[in-house]
Amino acid sequence: MKRALTLMSFGAVLAFASTQLLATGSIENGKQKAATCFACHGTDGNAVDPQYPRLAGQYNLYLQQALHEYKDGQRDNPIMKGMVATLSSQDIEDVAAYFSSLPTKLDTLQGHIQGDK
Repeated sequence: MKRALTLMSFGAVLAFASTQLLATGSIENGKQKAATCFACHGTDGNAVDPQYPRLAGQYNLYLQQALHEYKDGQRDNPIMKGMVATLSSQDIEDVAAYFSSLPTKLDTLQGHIQGDK
């Protein structure tokens, strides 16, 4: 039992450490690079218009993946494709670091799912 707990603890530490290593980017640079995002997603990443996703507090790697998918066309949204077209991989890491560092105000999905009224 003691060995199992030790292995589980070690695994948890490794998982946390690897997540931190993968979640790269500069929050400060990300805030500057995200300036064009603020019109729709809000300066604090908590968009008030439900048609725009709230980005504050989202997982860093999820945000990176979504931005890369908009950039390469896996996600079909002409507005977002245009917004990310000039972003480098470092820019994407920085923007994701910024938005993931912010506190979210999303406590429920009500009114935040497309088609909800």
